[in-house]
Amino acid sequence: MAGNNPVGPLVPADELFHHQVAETFATVGTTDRDFTEKVCAMAVAIDGSLQLGFGLGKYPNRNVMDAYAGVSRGKEQITVRASRELWPETDRTVIGPISYEVIEPLRAVRFGLAPNATQPIAFEWTFESIVPCHMEDRTHMRNPLGSHVSAELIRYHQTGIASSGWVEIDGERTEFGGSDVSWVSTRDHSWGVRYGVGAEPTDLQPNPYLDHVDFSMIWSPISCVRPDGSRYGLFLHPQYAYFGGNIVRKTIIGGVEHPDGRFEPFVDIELDFDYDPRTRRLLGGVAHCTMTDGTDRPLTFHVPTDTGFHLGAGLYFGFRGHHHGQWLGSLHEDGERIVDCTADGIFEELHQLRDTFVVVDDPIGGGTGYGNCQPMITGEHPRYGLTRATSFV
Repeated sequence: MAGNNPVGPLVPADELFHHQVAETFATVGTTDRDFTEKVCAMAVAIDGSLQLGFGLGKYPNRNVMDAYAGVSRGKEQITVRASRELWPETDRTVIGPISYEVIEPLRAVRFGLAPNATQPIAFEWTFESIVPCHMEDRTHMRNPLGSHVSAELIRYHQTGIASSGWVEIDGERTEFGGSDVSWVSTRDHSWGVRYGVGAEPTDLQPNPYLDHVDFSMIWSPISCVRPDGSRYGLFLHPQYAYFGGNIVRKTIIGGVEHPDGRFEPFVDIELDFDYDPRTRRLLGGVAHCTMTDGTDRPLTFHVPTDTGFHLGAGLYFGFRGHHHGQWLGSLHEDGERIVDCTADGIFEELHQLRDTFVVVDDPIGGGTGYGNCQPMITGEHPRYGLTRATSFV
């Protein structure tokens, strides 16, 4: 910074030819403290026996980089979290034992958790795509009065396989990948002003509107394989808002993703799912997807095991007083081992959102899908046997 011509400090990324505004890469285009760049990923054995979870966030206006890495095995979940001071290593995606590495842009990345003193787990896996990255619709959210933009971000997702990797739990090592494609993997990458960063401010006007609006959605990238070995992807992200039992807003994002980059969009998605009335965990069901020509493409979702990484332990919606982007000092590590994520008092702490392992039948596409379904359903829904008294986020 010099005189009356202030610019951000130089960082290594400024050596590259990627600038788009008259500023250094140390500075983002807003002063909003909720500005976040984030990656999130999962890898799972296609028999549902074991699943890995990973997430990393960068918060330039909070001077924080944080991450989580964990293992889900049935009802058990083991999680390691780490947070560090962002500056001066703004480009280094390593926080304590957790690491993220781009091997080939838009095609292959590596996720890692080194042996650590927090929990007896470690892993490394390489994500390799089966279809190109797909950009989702921009997320633009306003408060009920419309006067304040609460979220403005973009995201792409990608489905693939875990082409190589290993995981250690309590000293027992499992390797996967190579010619044995028995693990699939999904990932996403987003940036912008994000909701749920830091603790909720205590000096804002209450929003009673949210107490009367129910909500349901899924976010689901699926890696599909046909009997001849050919592959393709499915993506479903319908969102519904209900008031007085009626849908007052519906957003449909999704379609069929092909290896050559072709995308066949869904113009409507109707969910006929079942949920556990106590934990609201997805039990399976049918997603009726309407194609542009009006035909129905039914996708049957099966949830064959209890495996599914709870994102609450990764600080989505907060966990035991901690939140995304929270300043915890120059370097902080913590975590926990939860033997039964369905136990009373535990599943509410972990929230609903989880990387649920699903198997999907797609008779029209000719494939069987394996992947990730993040469901959420709040409020009262008699159709699913859900009452307002049992609702939680």
